[in-house]
Amino acid sequence: MTLDANIPQVADPKASIAEERKAPSFPIRELTYWLDGDKKVTELKEQIMLELERDPLWRVSDHPNLTLAETRERAMKKIRRLADQATSRPLEETMVRMSIISVVDPGFWTRFGVHFGLFFGALQGQASPAQLAYWMEKGAFTMQGVTGCFGMTELGHGSNVAGLETIATFDPNTDEFIVHSPTITATKWWIGGAAHTATHCAVYAQLLVGGKRYGTKTFVVQLRDTQTFELMPGVNIGDLGKKMGRDQIDNGWIRFTHVRIPRSHMLMKHTKVMRSGEVIEPPLAQLAYGALIQGRVSMVGDSANVAKRALTIATRYASVRRQFSDGTPGALESKLIDYPIHQHRLLPLMAQTFAMIFAAREMNTSYMQLMSQLNELGDSKGAAVDAAIKNLKETHATSAGLKAFCTWMCLNIIDQCRQSLGGHGYSAYTGLSQAYSDFAVHCTWEGDNTILTLQCGRYLVATALDALKGQPLPENLAYLKDAIKSGMVLETKPFSGKSAAEVSSLAALKAAWSSVAANAIVNAVRDFKAGVAKGLSKDNAYEFSSASRLHAARMHTYTYLLHRFVAQVEQSPAALRPILTLLAQLFGAHSAVQHSGEFLQAGFYSGAQIEALKVFVNDACAQIRKDAVPLTDAFDYSDYIINSPLGRYDGDVYEKYFELVTSLNPQKPVPYFDSLIRPLLERTNESQPGPELEIDQE
Repeated sequence: MTLDANIPQVADPKASIAEERKAPSFPIRELTYWLDGDKKVTELKEQIMLELERDPLWRVSDHPNLTLAETRERAMKKIRRLADQATSRPLEETMVRMSIISVVDPGFWTRFGVHFGLFFGALQGQASPAQLAYWMEKGAFTMQGVTGCFGMTELGHGSNVAGLETIATFDPNTDEFIVHSPTITATKWWIGGAAHTATHCAVYAQLLVGGKRYGTKTFVVQLRDTQTFELMPGVNIGDLGKKMGRDQIDNGWIRFTHVRIPRSHMLMKHTKVMRSGEVIEPPLAQLAYGALIQGRVSMVGDSANVAKRALTIATRYASVRRQFSDGTPGALESKLIDYPIHQHRLLPLMAQTFAMIFAAREMNTSYMQLMSQLNELGDSKGAAVDAAIKNLKETHATSAGLKAFCTWMCLNIIDQCRQSLGGHGYSAYTGLSQAYSDFAVHCTWEGDNTILTLQCGRYLVATALDALKGQPLPENLAYLKDAIKSGMVLETKPFSGKSAAEVSSLAALKAAWSSVAANAIVNAVRDFKAGVAKGLSKDNAYEFSSASRLHAARMHTYTYLLHRFVAQVEQSPAALRPILTLLAQLFGAHSAVQHSGEFLQAGFYSGAQIEALKVFVNDACAQIRKDAVPLTDAFDYSDYIINSPLGRYDGDVYEKYFELVTSLNPQKPVPYFDSLIRPLLERTNESQPGPELEIDQE
């Protein structure tokens, strides 16, 4: 029997992906070390990935088939295992381990992080040294005697922390605080760990002393008896049940009914309440919020890590999946990755991911410097405090903008990669449908993205107004110098280059994005001033300019991402610089094309130059396509971490996909055949006769 020559040949997927690795333009391993920051970090990551893969408790392939109860129970078993590891191993190792786990099992990462990141983080950031020592002795660090949760969000309040309704009233007769939920909307809501796990809660409540409110402070409230696990008097807790994603965490609600706690359970690193009832507030209350930035900073890195996994799956699959041929009889079908439209679909997302990787590195460094600066303040006054406040405001605004736009960017990357898998992307076993559901919450918690973007925009307007009064501009806003000199009347000098190479150079793109960001901030300042001129209060004038503030924050954040990307390219090893330069150019150029109206409005690029940018994007995608698989290899995620048959390193996608689906869904008799299907199939269509009518008998 001979095969019909007109039937297309069937390619070996393993051979297809092997072709992609034959001639990378850069040393893959060296890029891995550069992305991780150090060869030792890479080796540590690979060791941890192997440990997780070989531990039966960390099996992940069956996650789609687990019930809610099974999911939570398995997560708790992991907590039991990891609690000792996390507190006995070096901090650097623990941080690397958790960054990997956040990709492998994001729901568990959240449940574990509620205690160590949020609850214990609140103690570290807001407890006095004596209080921190007390809670450490109680077992708050090791989870021995204390498991904590973080009680900020309420049924009626989320982003507006100052508007929280829970009240902590000081009783001078007993030297206690009375914690109370006065309304239904004061119920603590979405509290991770509350439903099943937590014994204690870091509760955010309004401090009330002598009939006077002193704002939102943090109180440690015991929820359950640590021996019997019974709820404490006055504490009511319920389970919030099934969610869109991250079912590993037991989110719950909490209501307090006149719950008494010792005065010393108010965290007093900053505001202090004396035995006499005297309230001593810090000279600069905003210093207390420095520790709250950490969550936003970590989510920039998490966005990059999750995007790396999604792109690895989509890119490897696109390199083995074949669709259609050129019509030549018997010819192989073409790889998806060879189609220019598919390159446009994935490779700009690759550039975005690299931008997030480098922004996360920069943001983490800035945050660590800020916390070191705040911790060294002590009782300092004057210039040192002023410098710390300025740095705090800048770091807060930058982290707010990055958290918003990087999480939005990552969520889009996940879904675009999922869609690029075709029908297989809809399967729970190919890895991206659940990734989308699990990641979506990043756009809401630790600050709703729109609110954070507006906060960033408010900072940009306020900083520009201060600069007009003579205050120096921070480095990240140096591009505003010309606007400040001209009194916020910006006249952009059009770019003179015409060719694709000229308009897409890193220098041109940096100048272009700086011009657009400056123009957006000028417009936001104009709208703010217009609100003031209408007689609006300062706060209402900011609301009046909210749309332009949000836009200014978007343009500023994209500019920051590009500038940080270019800075990392300039510091990179020579062997990596060509591919990183091309990726940085693609990020800046593709983003500019997506926002071409802004560049035309600012007057930096003309319509013809935007067309030249499009030509460059086409050429850059074609060039990067040759390195697409090697770039995902440099992310260095094992098949266990990828957890998708379509993203396997060896390309054996179809065999492994079939094996996974059939092993997790073995054939068995249909349980409702006799009760539902058989009656459906065997029903008759004969109608029942009605009663005989008298008129028919006449």
